Amino acid sequence: LRRLDLLTAEEAGRAREASSLPEKVRAVVDVLAGKGSYASQSLQTFIETTNSQLYLHITVYEPMLQKHLEILQSYYGNGLEKGPLQRLTNLLLVEGLTDIQQKEHDILQIEATKGLRNVSKSIPLEKLFLPLSKVSVPPRISVTIGVAGVGKSTLVKLFVCTWAKGEINRDIMFVLPLTFRELNTYEKLSAERLICSAFPHITEPNCISAGAARTLLILDGLDEFKTPLDFSNTVVCTDPKKEIQVDNLITNIIRGNLLQEASVWVTSRPTAASQIPGGLVDRMTEIRGFGAAEMKDFLDQMFLDNRDLSSQVLQHIRANRSLHVMCTVPGFCWISASSIAYYLKNTTHQSPETTAVPKTLSEVYSYYFKMALSSDWPEKPRETLRIEQAVNNSKRIVGSLGRLAFYGLLKKKYVFYEQDMKAYGIDLSLLQSSLCSRLLLKEETQSFTAYYFSHLTTQEFLAALYYYLAAKRAIFDLFTESGMSWPKLGFLNHFKSTVQRSLQAEDRQLDIFVRFLSGLLSPQVNKLLSGWLLVKDEHNSFRSQAISFLQGCLNTDYAISSRSVNTMHCLYEIQHTEIAKTVEEAMKNESLAGMLTPVNCSALAYLLQVSDVCMEETNLSNCLTYNICKSLLSQLLFCHNLRLDNNQFKDNVMELLGSVLSVKDCQIQKLR
Repeated sequence: LRRLDLLTAEEAGRAREASSLPEKVRAVVDVLAGKGSYASQSLQTFIETTNSQLYLHITVYEPMLQKHLEILQSYYGNGLEKGPLQRLTNLLLVEGLTDIQQKEHDILQIEATKGLRNVSKSIPLEKLFLPLSKVSVPPRISVTIGVAGVGKSTLVKLFVCTWAKGEINRDIMFVLPLTFRELNTYEKLSAERLICSAFPHITEPNCISAGAARTLLILDGLDEFKTPLDFSNTVVCTDPKKEIQVDNLITNIIRGNLLQEASVWVTSRPTAASQIPGGLVDRMTEIRGFGAAEMKDFLDQMFLDNRDLSSQVLQHIRANRSLHVMCTVPGFCWISASSIAYYLKNTTHQSPETTAVPKTLSEVYSYYFKMALSSDWPEKPRETLRIEQAVNNSKRIVGSLGRLAFYGLLKKKYVFYEQDMKAYGIDLSLLQSSLCSRLLLKEETQSFTAYYFSHLTTQEFLAALYYYLAAKRAIFDLFTESGMSWPKLGFLNHFKSTVQRSLQAEDRQLDIFVRFLSGLLSPQVNKLLSGWLLVKDEHNSFRSQAISFLQGCLNTDYAISSRSVNTMHCLYEIQHTEIAKTVEEAMKNESLAGMLTPVNCSALAYLLQVSDVCMEETNLSNCLTYNICKSLLSQLLFCHNLRLDNNQFKDNVMELLGSVLSVKDCQIQKLR
């Protein structure tokens, strides 16, 4: 339109159709098309005098927008391949968070639901911010949830890149992607300074704060925010120029007190998303994990030069149901596949007696850690470290990064900054080492430098390693960072205290940490890490007593919960599988009747998640009483095909089953 004097009538018509011009201006464009330089001058005069908003759009907003698009394309357009991201172009449309999503650790959510959400509706990415029907309005607050490593930040990157190319949501003039990692670096901000600080090229932030240009504000990674959001005590602020605490700024934006006209998109792990009251959320979506074909494609992409290795890795993953379910999450799949591939490449040099394919979480991460220490790291230049040097490095790094990981976990802190490194006495030059960079990733921008572990479970494994090594010589409770507590001597006392703490904790954030701690007492993990971090056979001093203590935690009553199931996982990690095997054998033979003690009930609840016997059909015929049925309810929710015949049930049990079928989490499809 700026070169109207050179356009033919047909070209001018196409140009005006492609622009969001008012009808009055469109008519003028048609009249002036092809009339020479007089046309451009006339159009400019007309716009200046009759439509100041459009004049601002052309002279101020348009150049800002062009600069904004260039910056977004250069920052977000690198390294995005369309193939593996197909999964992210269709999101699950969900009606709020389920109980398990609000309360449980991400890993427990995946295990309980077997990586599948009972949702029939989906929404394509390009319609994420559009009305669902002709009579509805676009959502103002959208929340997308997903467990750690499922691809939330990648989804944001994909959306921003696709929008910047003009392929989707052309009605949105400005997309402003921000991360909570970045917001953590501020104490106070105003709405306008938030925009100017993150996007210095936007010289007129009032066009966004006043709603003159349709804007989408993206807030990525709520679970990484340093301050919990408190909506019940929000100090109301409606002045976009007033500086307030950052957490208050976010709650005011979400409540609509600030940037009222902007759409807001928050991404988060499920538990953290529960901070936002459901009544404020207009649309909630969830990122699904891999399907079978997508997992195969992912592994083929990962081992592009070696399809045989890709097939072997997939075969091992499928052979272990628990691992297979976990590998529906891309971040975890990468770690597991890397560990199994490392094992397969190195088994030819060792006898089968000394090594076994990783099956437990602790074994997977022990191989992953050894791979990080070795020169066999994928996508990195090979380094040759002498074995003594590598061992010394690993001890130094576990001492430094492990402490950071452990106390970060206690404080629910997953992103660290240079001041955190100094506070924990971590030498910043140590972070330059290749081993450190394989475990702790670095994000560097003009305004901040942040560090974060490659996956939540990497932080938990390093935290467990640190705790294991420190607890052997600690005389005070390690959970008290100041060191001031009642004396606590001996590893087993520390171990028992940690297990009890995890069983009593409301937020369940220590569950996987405790699994790893148990796994470090297993013979297989000791073989893998002895000489590097563990002393050969030292686990023998603690293992049998740790097993007895864990079994004692099960022998309480018939109240089976995810805590009991996690304790069974701890026994699996420590390589004590006798209880589970006994109950699994009884299930196969349909001889469970009379043997469902509290301990065996816990084993049954665990098997409902991980056993191949329950995959096609969960057969609990002729073995359940009212109390046992009641204790297993939270686990029966996730059985797709449930067989309960010949149990002599009365009305009270029928009422229980009726309540289960109406729960939002329920995945039962067939009930006999």
